[in-house]
Amino acid sequence: MIESLLTKKEAIRCNGRIYSEEHRRKFDIRNDIFKVEKNPTNDSKLVLTINRQPIGEWFKEQWEKLRQGLRKTEEPRKSRGFKL
Repeated sequence: MIESLLTKKEAIRCNGRIYSEEHRRKFDIRNDIFKVEKNPTNDSKLVLTINRQPIGEWFKEQWEKLRQGLRKTEEPRKSRGFKL
C-alpha cells in the first residue's frame, strides 16, 4: 500500500479504522480513497488526503460529526426534586 501511495502516486481505497493522535480516537473508514498529493500551499511538500481532503481536516470533520451525534442522543434529565 505504501508503495502504491508514494512511489506510484496511485490512490487506494481502504476499509477499517485509523487512529488520530490529536483526538486520541479511532475512526472508521469505509471505501474511502487515500492519496498522496502536493500541498496546495507549498508545492515542495506532500500531504496525505482522504477523499480529496487533507487528513488533518478529515479528522476534524469526523470529530465534529461524532460530537454532534453525541449531543443529539443526550436527553435532558428531569429533576426529581427533593422529598421531605
